Amino acid sequence: MLQNFVEGLGYILSVQSIIFMNIGLFIGIVFGVIPGLSANVGIVLLLPFTFALSPVNAILMLLGIYCGGTYGGSISAILIGTPGTNAAAATLLDGYPLAQQGKAKKALMMALVASTIGGIISALILLFASPSISKFTLNFGPPEYFALGIFGLSVIGSVSGKNLFKGLMAGCFGVLISMVGLDTMSGVTRFTFDNVRLMTGLGLLPVLLGLFAVEVVLTRVYQLLNTKEKDNVIEFEGDDTLSFAEVKKCMPSILKSTVIGTIIGAIPGIGTGVASFISYNEAKRNSKEPEKFGKGAIEGVAAPEAGNNAVTGASLIPLLTLGIPGSAVAATLLGALMMHGLIPGPNLFRSQGPIVYAIMIGFVIINIFMYIQGKFLSKVFAKVTEVPQPILLTILIVTCFSGAFSLKNTVFYIYILIAFGIISYFLRKIGIPAVPIVLGFILGPIVEFNLRRALVMSEGSYLIFVTRPICLAFLVLTVIFIISLRKQVKTN
Repeated sequence: MLQNFVEGLGYILSVQSIIFMNIGLFIGIVFGVIPGLSANVGIVLLLPFTFALSPVNAILMLLGIYCGGTYGGSISAILIGTPGTNAAAATLLDGYPLAQQGKAKKALMMALVASTIGGIISALILLFASPSISKFTLNFGPPEYFALGIFGLSVIGSVSGKNLFKGLMAGCFGVLISMVGLDTMSGVTRFTFDNVRLMTGLGLLPVLLGLFAVEVVLTRVYQLLNTKEKDNVIEFEGDDTLSFAEVKKCMPSILKSTVIGTIIGAIPGIGTGVASFISYNEAKRNSKEPEKFGKGAIEGVAAPEAGNNAVTGASLIPLLTLGIPGSAVAATLLGALMMHGLIPGPNLFRSQGPIVYAIMIGFVIINIFMYIQGKFLSKVFAKVTEVPQPILLTILIVTCFSGAFSLKNTVFYIYILIAFGIISYFLRKIGIPAVPIVLGFILGPIVEFNLRRALVMSEGSYLIFVTRPICLAFLVLTVIFIISLRKQVKTN
């Protein structure tokens, strides 16, 4: 562990790594600030540009987008009353009233301080907890990978929104399209319809770009064509500063929200939005002046921002150690890691130890740089809310097309991107989410391949899945998870 730590530190103590961290942070905050976009869209769009980078620099830049996007949503929530991301929805409740009272600068600084503290603590937990978990996962074989994949697919229920059935339909669709191409074990073509271009599969990048980025562009275009309302932008001026006494007053809420966010982040499928609202409710419940919440309470900004940023580091624990993407961002990062030859799961810490430690140490440093950028560039980020949407959307769609084409220099991937963008747009219209499709698309081949390998090991006996303790434990957890989810659905 110490050797990997030292070697990993050597990877990131370079000018290049620091530059790419900050580039990622800047882009992430910009994407977080703009309503309708998100860190996930930013990661998907920038993914093609990371192919020329080393794995460490590429992943650190994408993680910078993740952290920056999670924090950036608070800027538009406070200044224009529109959360840039779902994670900032709870921040709006008190952040925007504070801005209307002439305390925009104070609210923004409180959001930045709370986000930084939550992010750093979460990143440290990732750094010190992940290696211990990875040692346990070294005992995994094909049966355990299969059970783990099934458990990962059960997460679909948690990211399906209010309609579980629609989420399961989306997950099944994701598994179905993942089978397009050559069968990895027999070499037989499947669902190619005699099209040679489909023999290599649909491609993760064009699918991701279509499902998320193109869908966002289509949605924003529709909104622009059907509304004439303009956001009420509050000027980021004034002498209101955040005092140390106010930070000290909010510290109990920040620390408690960090714990809440870390726990929620480590559980696949829950996400930053849930963490921020639970943190907000806890801060209000424990406040001596709960009547001020919703009217401009500074704790109402600190709690949700600490909670949603604490999710970022903790969400990488199941991703790196088990290969389970518990959210849209984690699913995209899983694809990014795989594209750079880093396969998340039990063997990652053993085969790529120094690189993994470089990523985890870099995650701590990213949160420190986030505070520096937020402190000195807040006015710049606030101006992004004034960029004309037609110009912004044009840049996004051109970037999408360029990214899809650059993957294999073929126009066919642009067709795939357009197709999935249109599919995602209409699926969203009828309440079917895109995240389960991504989970099914990524985890489907893992489940299928390891199921067949496990059955080869056992000579066709399914008893192998219940006679191996780890495998049985994951299957039991899956059943418990599904039962608890079903009860929640009935309650709602």
